[in-house]
Parts: sequence; C-alpha cells; structure tokens
Amino acid sequence: MPHSASLEKAVAVETPISTAYVPPPSVQPLAAAHTQEVLAFLAPRSVDTIFLCGLINDNGIESPLNRGTLYGCRDADGQLEGVALIGHAMVVEARTDRASAAFARLAREVRAHLILGDQEKIENFWAHYEQGGQQPRRICRELFLELRWPVETVAGATGLRPATVDDLEELAVINAAMACEESGVNPLEVDPEGFRARLARRIEMGRVWVWTEGGRLIFKADIMAEVPGYIYLEAVYVSPGERRKGYGRRAMSELAQLLLARTATLCLLVNEQNKDAQAFFFNAGYKLRACYDTIFLQPKAGESN
Repeated sequence: MPHSASLEKAVAVETPISTAYVPPPSVQPLAAAHTQEVLAFLAPRSVDTIFLCGLINDNGIESPLNRGTLYGCRDADGQLEGVALIGHAMVVEARTDRASAAFARLAREVRAHLILGDQEKIENFWAHYEQGGQQPRRICRELFLELRWPVETVAGATGLRPATVDDLEELAVINAAMACEESGVNPLEVDPEGFRARLARRIEMGRVWVWTEGGRLIFKADIMAEVPGYIYLEAVYVSPGERRKGYGRRAMSELAQLLLARTATLCLLVNEQNKDAQAFFFNAGYKLRACYDTIFLQPKAGESN
C-alpha cells in the first residue's frame, strides 16, 4: 500500500533521533565583576536568594565574612544556571538539575556545618550530595513566614532601640543559646571570638533591636539580611520572665512599623516543632509562605563542629 509506505517515510523524516552532544556546565568562583549579573539572577525572592543577596550587599562577592566561596554554574553559552555559597553554610540556588549536581560534587570536598533551602531543592541537592558528602546529624523543617502592611497597632509604648556594644555580652549569650537549641552546637564554645565579632558587626550596622527596662532585657530581634523589598529577621527573643504579658506582641508591632516604613516585607523562619513561636508570630500577623529544610551535618573524620 503506497499510501501507508509514504506515511511511514514521512514520520521517519519528521522524528529524527538527536545525538547532539550537550557539554556539561562549568562551575567557577564568582568575582566582584559578576555582582550585578548575580543579583539579577537572584532577584526572585526566597530564603535562599534573600540570604545570598544579603551577603553580597553586606560583604561583596569575595569576602572572608561570607564564611565560604560564592560559585556560579554556567551553561555552554555562559549563562548562569545556578549560584551557590559553599563553605560553613551551603545555600544553593540552582535552576537546573545538572547545576544542582555540579554544586553537590564540589560541595563534597568542603567541610560544612549546614545546608539550607526549600524542600524540593534540598531533596534534589541531597540526592547528588549524599553519596560522597557528610551525613546529617539533625534535620529541621522550617516554616517561612512573611508580614506586610497593614500591621496591627498594639497599645503601649516600648523602649525599643538599636543595640549598642554595651549590650554585646548579654546578646551573645542569648543568641548562642538560641543557636544551640536549633543546631545542637553552642557557637560560644566552638568559635567564641568569631561569634562575638560577627555579632558586634551586626550591632554596628544597626541590625539588632532591643528593649530594656531597669537594666533588664525584655525583647530582642536581629536583622540577618536587608535586600530590596525584604528584611529577614532572626533570633527574635522575649525574656522568659516577661512572657505572656503582651510585651513581645507590643515590641513586634512597633518593630514592624519601623521596618515596614523602609521595605515591603518582613520575613523569618520558625522551626516546625516550635508551636509557641509559631503562635507568637501568627498572632503578630505573619503568614505562612513556604516550607524549608535545614540539614545540620556531621563533622568529617578527625574534625569537630
């Protein structure tokens, strides 16, 4: 039947088998010259991109203050497929599976403390990383919360103010205890000088807010990163003896009004297991936006956290 034969021939012509070689992506350290390109790539906002943009805005792309190296993954045409911080913390923004795999291969050679990212990206990265990388010692599910206008006004003035260097020691103890509760490692025991130096710099930048009365600390909150449109809060704390008195809600309301005067969104992470903290932030008006995973890693042989 010639008609059928012609059809088969046509189909064969229209569906050739492609054997074109696709070169693997290249991963190289980023440099200051790449700053604008990288910030544009990271523009869609998530915890990962806010964290990375915050580091770049504060420290630049090449800085020991980043506690790691920023890498770019590029395709054969030189276009970015991913950006990653690989060092003490690993934060990976990969837009393709092969970029995630390339970063994972590189990350296996580095001693890291934690990996942070949204659930899907972390699962993809971990599938490539786990064969030759460090093993997890603790995995935390985090809820990503956001607050935008309007903000509830809570009656009652507070003594909210930027922290000063005089507050450093008390804040260091509090922040270290909060970090230890989350990670199982007390930074004042493993890196006391570096931990105090990083907190002192944050205070000098006006990134820590406190409320004290009669020499007693009632409330504190840190700004971890500030990028266009977002301020990322962490280490929000109300003194145990002052809880359930409405002080935290008043302080969070006042802080929100101060900060939302210069940005569109406040955001933070809260541990999925910490129901009291979740209730506190939901009562302050924060809304759930996404879920993230933080994987705290086992030290490699012969090393300690």
